[in-house]
Amino acid sequence: MSELIAIAFDDEATAFELRAELVKLQKEYLIEMEDAVVVTRDSQDDIKLHQAVNLTAAGALGGTFWGTLVGLLFLNPLIGAAVGAASGAIAGRFTDIGINDDFMREVGQSLKPGGSALFVLVRKMTADKVLEKLQGLHKHGRVLRTSLSNEAEEKLREALSGDDHTPTPPPAAA
Repeated sequence: MSELIAIAFDDEATAFELRAELVKLQKEYLIEMEDAVVVTRDSQDDIKLHQAVNLTAAGALGGTFWGTLVGLLFLNPLIGAAVGAASGAIAGRFTDIGINDDFMREVGQSLKPGGSALFVLVRKMTADKVLEKLQGLHKHGRVLRTSLSNEAEEKLREALSGDDHTPTPPPAAA
C-alpha cells in the first residue's frame, strides 16, 4: 500500500530541491515513488501544480506514433499523425494519475503566499536511511498531511525540523 506525504516550505525552491533529492534516493533504491508533485502558491494566491511527468506531452507523443501508424494504413501518415497527436494531448490533459489534483489544490490553499509544498506518494522505502538523508539536508519544512503511522510521522517531523537529534553520551562517572 502506498503512503502519502505532504510537506510545506516557506519558499518555492526548497520543494523542488527536495524532490530532486528524492529522485536521487530513488536511483539508489532507497525509496520507490509513484508520484512526486510540487505545489506552489504565488503572491496572487494562484495555486500551480508542477507534475514530475507532463501527461499532455506524453499523450501527444504516443498519439503521434499511433496516428502515424494508422495513417500509413490509409496512405496519409501526416493527417494520421496530426489527429493522433491532438487526441493524445487531449487524453493526456484529462488524465490524472497518482495524487488527486483537486486534493493538492485544496491543501495548497493553506500555503503562505510565495510558499510551496511537496506531495509524495511512496510505494516503498527504507525509512531509516531516507530519514537520515533528509535530516542531513537541513531542509526546514512542516508536515501538512500523511498517511503514515503516528510514530513514523513523528520521526519525519524530527528529520524536517533541522535539529540534530543525535543522542549525547552520558557524563562519565567520577
